Amino acid sequence: MATYGISLLTLVPVRKSPGDRNEMVNQLLFGDFVEIKDTFEDWYLIETIDDGYEGWVDKKQIQQVKEETFNLFLPSERYFTIDLLSTCTSMESSTEIQLVMGSQLPHSVNNTLTIENNSFSFHGNFISATKKPQKVNIKKTALAYLNAPYLWGGKSPFGIDCSGFVQMVYKISGIFLKRDASQQAQQGELVNFVHETHLGDLAFFENDEGRFVHVGIMLDNEHIIHASGKVRIDKIDHNGIYNEQERKYTHRLRLIKRIFEE
Repeated sequence: MATYGISLLTLVPVRKSPGDRNEMVNQLLFGDFVEIKDTFEDWYLIETIDDGYEGWVDKKQIQQVKEETFNLFLPSERYFTIDLLSTCTSMESSTEIQLVMGSQLPHSVNNTLTIENNSFSFHGNFISATKKPQKVNIKKTALAYLNAPYLWGGKSPFGIDCSGFVQMVYKISGIFLKRDASQQAQQGELVNFVHETHLGDLAFFENDEGRFVHVGIMLDNEHIIHASGKVRIDKIDHNGIYNEQERKYTHRLRLIKRIFEE
């Protein structure tokens, strides 16, 4: 029988191996469900439900839930927060939890969340992920992350990596992508040339060994928004990303994918 859990904290670090000093490879946001695959001392090996990404989390930062609670979540309408910061107030303790943009509101009724014995009142704005995705929302969401600092494994406006940025922008728009750039590059339809790109297309970049090392979102066929040092907008052509401040190409273009058509 599978064992499930949920994050009821703002941001939970997911690490490559058990231990607080080990590399952070991902983050869980409030409302993210996971399957608990294994345990080691004070750590759970978890797999995220939305993208199947594995890593280790501190047991104290995950609440186990019954299988029937998880099964209620699967067919339910999905809601995601759209403010940079919003809050949930615990009805049991009257304490507040800060929610970053893209946090999930499972089992939400009239701004009240109930997860087994935990009830919260939500204060902020949210969007239904079941609505048909629109490219204008992709752009609006992407621009909301502008100037967020780069953070390896991060998924919030206070620290985010390139593939986490792409994943979160699309997630809030109702499209679920994989976590890493190399995985995202397997999704969508190939676009042959930069001048054929549309708003929302994903551009992937390679290193000297030909590995996917970077990804960003096309704003038009000449500009890309991506996380490199910070979330920023740069020029792009068939060679790759051109940084005007540094006066050089910083990322070599490998391929472009279209995730959806309106």
